[in-house]
Amino acid sequence: MAIQSINPSTGKLVKKFESYKNEKINELILKSNTAFQKWKNVSFDEKKKLMNNAAKYLRGNKLKLGETITIEMGKPIKQSISEVEKCAWVCEYYAENAESILRNEIVNTDARESYVQFDPLGIVLAVMPWNFPFWQVFRFAAPALMAGNVGLLKHASNVPQCSIEIEKVFIEAGFPENVFTNLLIESSQVKYVLENEKVKAATLTGSEYAGSVVAQTCGKLLKKTVLELGGSDPFIVLEDANLTEAAKTAVTARLINNGQSCIAAKRFIVVEKVFNEFTKLFVDEMKKIKIGDPLNEETDLGPIAREDLLYELESQVKKSVDAGAEILIGGEKINKEGFYFEPTIIANVDRSMPAYKEEIFGPVATLIKAKDENEAVQIANDSDFGLGASLWTNDLQKAKTLASKIESGSVFINGMVKSDPRLPFGGIKKSGYGRELSHYGIKEFVNIKTVWIK
Repeated sequence: MAIQSINPSTGKLVKKFESYKNEKINELILKSNTAFQKWKNVSFDEKKKLMNNAAKYLRGNKLKLGETITIEMGKPIKQSISEVEKCAWVCEYYAENAESILRNEIVNTDARESYVQFDPLGIVLAVMPWNFPFWQVFRFAAPALMAGNVGLLKHASNVPQCSIEIEKVFIEAGFPENVFTNLLIESSQVKYVLENEKVKAATLTGSEYAGSVVAQTCGKLLKKTVLELGGSDPFIVLEDANLTEAAKTAVTARLINNGQSCIAAKRFIVVEKVFNEFTKLFVDEMKKIKIGDPLNEETDLGPIAREDLLYELESQVKKSVDAGAEILIGGEKINKEGFYFEPTIIANVDRSMPAYKEEIFGPVATLIKAKDENEAVQIANDSDFGLGASLWTNDLQKAKTLASKIESGSVFINGMVKSDPRLPFGGIKKSGYGRELSHYGIKEFVNIKTVWIK
């Protein structure tokens, strides 16, 4: 895919870029490795200062950076600005906590002294997606760099200006040259980068297919990987839930990022006793959504990020309807400039339909009726994915019991699924493996080394 910015709200080309040739890639990897030899020995105090500088730069330039995000991938500007602010938060979190997390762990054994220490690996390649073009990168970069690693970024081909701005954040913050390096390369060039012996590990957030390709390449080379892939998150509503609050949150949980989030709620599984009532509330809330120019602060829902993704979404809805699903609201492309799709709710969904078994990346919610809470959990687990889940009930003991039965990387009770620097983030099944964020995430790309003294 060509490396280019196309404004999804207009469909017009903003800027095109040439991908790096192999000679330049090799040169940058060599420089990155040279930078690592010094960076791994930099004190936590110095790294903390630089990472806090990055946070200050992000906060001070959030409007400009937010506009870059919105113009390249179409999310509402208020969400883009919030994304930049969240990146500052993760920088501050690891600036404050990395040293204590990575402090040597004393272990009492038969030795005079024994402990575990955490050493950086070296160059880590990050293959990142377009849907959260800043946040996905910073939730990798902040812990990886604080642990003493250096980063190479291969960003999605439709957000090159975001990738350039991200590299600039680290430059402006005062990080040494090549500690964080942006590679303007195409997906077909990722294998070439991974095959370089100086690249020690890789992290990818993206599609199941992209994850499998990177995992296969790294598996052959015995290099560590962390994968955060797709999701088809269940949003389970039990009969004792606060239906009004659940319905309002359901709309936000489905439409966040124009419906293009791995952890967006996608399958709304409601027990039959409250199914009709919840459905009415859900439809009513969905009707309130304001669609329009994502640079307008009043806009709730902007365009799909790319034209090909718009047509893929339309096809999934059409195939589901042809198989017997019922559209309660929306269901069509919007006849206007750009890549817009109506906020949509589909009912009468069964497992034969794309809306049930595939990840729907766009503002389309599927409603599924369950007999009771046990069937609701069974339906929730009837998926190839296992990223997040939301469960609504006023019986918190029941919620905890059911949470242990849900197959996912996280369960949020009476709230929408979200990422938080303090909590581990990741999935199971075809949603990937490994964890980002918290103390678990920073330890993914270190050598956990035992030291034993007789």
